[in-house]
Amino acid sequence: MAISGSISDPTSTRPGTKMLGHVETWVFDLDNTLYPASSQLFAQIDTRMTTFVADLLSLDRQAAKDLQKQLFHEHGTTLSGLMRSHSVNPDAFLGYVHDIDLSGLDPDPQLARLLAALPGRRIIYTNGSVGHAERITARLGIDHLFHGIQDIVSSAFDPKPSHAAFRRFLDDHDVAPDQAAFFDDMPHNLLPAHDLGLATIWIDQKSDWSRPGGIGDHIHHRAESLTEFLHRLDMDRTPHDG
Repeated sequence: MAISGSISDPTSTRPGTKMLGHVETWVFDLDNTLYPASSQLFAQIDTRMTTFVADLLSLDRQAAKDLQKQLFHEHGTTLSGLMRSHSVNPDAFLGYVHDIDLSGLDPDPQLARLLAALPGRRIIYTNGSVGHAERITARLGIDHLFHGIQDIVSSAFDPKPSHAAFRRFLDDHDVAPDQAAFFDDMPHNLLPAHDLGLATIWIDQKSDWSRPGGIGDHIHHRAESLTEFLHRLDMDRTPHDG
């Protein structure tokens, strides 16, 4: 059934944005999008990235953290910066930083139900690794619901928000941009999706690292959690009595 009517309230999205009844492919970022930032999983990753940089370059933690953030802002990911400036082995980096404790993340049957109700395909597009995505989705109980994963390796280590990487993703998964929607917690990652014709949804987790790039016309919808937004979609396409 097509999604009709308004899916959002005036405080969480701009008025006049296009609706999502046309969407046949639903594309999701992984970290702090498919799970809440309050789980502190990405905080663990962030800490391990700092440790990796400190050990690699014999830096104290503050200097390593400063360099890590500089590489992120200049290259899109810390890994991309380390590969370009220090010839880091990407497998070693990804294996180390994603070796995190998932005990703070609980299965999410409501999210599973809402994802399963979406018409069409569901794909993960992450700057992390396939292994990391598989661990997270298995922990959430949603691993069986996705039709594909585009990770940093299959993106040829060209991270979001690269326009070229996003075009590669569309080609690799045969995604028609005018029939797709993209969810991400970082506003700047939504820019290429908007420019290429996808509907964009910002999952605003209100974390410091989720806000570079600012808020602009490239954001069609905003919600504070993926479950919240999908619940609105589900309510919108469910017939109501009266």
